[in-house]
Amino acid sequence: MKKNKIIFWIATVILIIWEGIMPLATLIFSPHYATAGTRPLGYPDYFAYALIICKVLGVTAIAYTKTPAKLKEWAYAGLTFNLIFAFISHACVDKNVGFMLLPLIILGILAASYIYQPKLNSNTY
Repeated sequence: MKKNKIIFWIATVILIIWEGIMPLATLIFSPHYATAGTRPLGYPDYFAYALIICKVLGVTAIAYTKTPAKLKEWAYAGLTFNLIFAFISHACVDKNVGFMLLPLIILGILAASYIYQPKLNSNTY
Protein backbone atom coordinates (compact mmCIF):
# COMPACT_ATOMS: atom_id res chain seq x y z
CA MET A 1 0.00 0.00 0.00
CA LYS A 2 2.85 2.40 0.77
CA LYS A 3 4.38 1.76 -2.68
CA ASN A 4 1.05 2.64 -4.31
CA LYS A 5 0.85 5.93 -2.41
CA ILE A 6 4.42 6.84 -3.34
CA ILE A 7 3.82 6.12 -7.03
CA PHE A 8 0.53 8.03 -6.91
CA TRP A 9 2.06 11.09 -5.29
CA ILE A 10 5.14 11.16 -7.55
CA ALA A 11 2.90 10.98 -10.63
CA THR A 12 0.46 13.50 -9.19
CA VAL A 13 3.18 15.99 -8.25
CA ILE A 14 4.56 15.79 -11.79
CA LEU A 15 1.04 16.50 -13.08
CA ILE A 16 0.59 19.38 -10.65
CA ILE A 17 3.82 20.95 -11.85
CA TRP A 18 3.37 20.27 -15.57
CA GLU A 19 -0.38 20.78 -15.99
CA GLY A 20 -1.06 23.20 -13.15
CA ILE A 21 1.81 25.34 -11.94
CA MET A 22 3.64 25.85 -15.25
CA PRO A 23 0.60 27.04 -17.25
CA LEU A 24 -0.63 29.22 -14.38
CA ALA A 25 2.81 30.75 -13.87
CA THR A 26 3.02 31.46 -17.60
CA LEU A 27 -0.37 33.16 -17.50
CA ILE A 28 0.58 35.27 -14.47
CA PHE A 29 4.23 36.12 -15.15
CA SER A 30 4.53 35.93 -18.95
CA PRO A 31 1.04 36.30 -20.40
CA HIS A 32 2.42 36.97 -23.89
CA TYR A 33 3.58 33.30 -23.91
CA ALA A 34 0.23 31.91 -22.75
CA THR A 35 -0.86 31.29 -26.34
CA ALA A 36 2.52 30.08 -27.61
CA GLY A 37 1.40 26.45 -27.66
CA THR A 38 -2.05 26.90 -29.16
CA ARG A 39 -1.68 29.76 -31.65
CA PRO A 40 0.62 27.82 -34.06
CA LEU A 41 -1.96 25.04 -34.09
CA GLY A 42 -4.64 27.46 -35.29
CA TYR A 43 -6.63 27.79 -32.08
CA PRO A 44 -7.97 31.19 -31.00
CA ASP A 45 -6.28 32.95 -28.08
CA TYR A 46 -9.24 32.55 -25.73
CA PHE A 47 -8.91 28.76 -26.06
CA ALA A 48 -5.47 28.87 -24.41
CA TYR A 49 -6.80 30.82 -21.44
CA ALA A 50 -9.74 28.46 -20.97
CA LEU A 51 -7.40 25.49 -21.26
CA ILE A 52 -5.09 26.87 -18.56
CA ILE A 53 -8.00 27.40 -16.18
CA CYS A 54 -9.36 23.91 -16.82
CA LYS A 55 -5.94 22.31 -16.31
CA VAL A 56 -5.43 24.10 -12.99
CA LEU A 57 -8.91 23.10 -11.79
CA GLY A 58 -8.33 19.51 -12.93
CA VAL A 59 -5.04 18.99 -11.12
CA THR A 60 -6.48 20.70 -8.05
CA ALA A 61 -9.38 18.23 -8.02
CA ILE A 62 -6.99 15.31 -8.44
CA ALA A 63 -4.53 16.45 -5.77
CA TYR A 64 -7.06 17.45 -3.13
CA THR A 65 -7.72 14.29 -1.14
CA LYS A 66 -11.28 15.20 -0.12
CA THR A 67 -12.54 15.77 -3.65
CA PRO A 68 -15.65 13.63 -4.33
CA ALA A 69 -14.96 10.55 -6.44
CA LYS A 70 -17.16 11.60 -9.37
CA LEU A 71 -15.44 14.98 -9.60
CA LYS A 72 -12.04 13.27 -9.63
CA GLU A 73 -13.24 11.00 -12.44
CA TRP A 74 -14.26 14.08 -14.45
CA ALA A 75 -10.91 15.73 -13.75
CA TYR A 76 -8.99 12.67 -14.95
CA ALA A 77 -11.26 12.41 -18.00
CA GLY A 78 -10.85 16.10 -18.86
CA LEU A 79 -7.07 15.97 -18.62
CA THR A 80 -7.07 12.75 -20.65
CA PHE A 81 -9.10 14.37 -23.44
CA ASN A 82 -6.83 17.42 -23.33
CA LEU A 83 -3.71 15.29 -23.79
CA ILE A 84 -5.21 13.08 -26.50
CA PHE A 85 -6.36 16.10 -28.48
CA ALA A 86 -2.99 17.80 -27.98
CA PHE A 87 -1.37 14.75 -29.56
CA ILE A 88 -3.87 14.76 -32.43
CA SER A 89 -3.41 18.50 -33.01
CA HIS A 90 0.35 18.18 -33.21
CA ALA A 91 0.10 15.09 -35.41
CA CYS A 92 -2.19 16.86 -37.87
CA VAL A 93 -0.70 20.36 -37.89
CA ASP A 94 3.03 20.48 -37.23
CA LYS A 95 3.93 16.76 -37.35
CA ASN A 96 6.81 17.37 -34.92
CA VAL A 97 7.56 14.04 -33.20
CA GLY A 98 8.79 15.75 -30.03
CA PHE A 99 5.60 17.78 -29.74
CA MET A 100 3.56 14.64 -30.44
CA LEU A 101 5.31 12.49 -27.82
CA LEU A 102 5.14 14.93 -24.92
CA PRO A 103 1.32 14.71 -24.46
CA LEU A 104 1.59 10.91 -24.62
CA ILE A 105 4.28 10.88 -21.92
CA ILE A 106 2.19 13.13 -19.69
CA LEU A 107 -0.81 10.89 -20.46
CA GLY A 108 1.20 7.93 -19.18
CA ILE A 109 1.97 9.82 -15.98
CA LEU A 110 -1.73 10.72 -15.67
CA ALA A 111 -2.60 7.03 -16.10
CA ALA A 112 -0.13 6.09 -13.35
CA SER A 113 -1.73 8.64 -11.04
CA TYR A 114 -5.16 7.23 -11.83
CA ILE A 115 -4.17 3.58 -11.47
CA TYR A 116 -2.20 4.01 -8.26
CA GLN A 117 -4.57 6.41 -6.58
CA PRO A 118 -4.86 5.18 -3.01
CA LYS A 119 -8.13 4.66 -1.23
CA LEU A 120 -7.59 7.55 1.17
CA ASN A 121 -11.12 7.72 2.54
CA SER A 122 -14.69 6.90 1.61
CA ASN A 123 -15.16 10.13 -0.40
CA THR A 124 -12.39 9.24 -2.87
CA TYR A 125 -11.37 6.12 -4.70
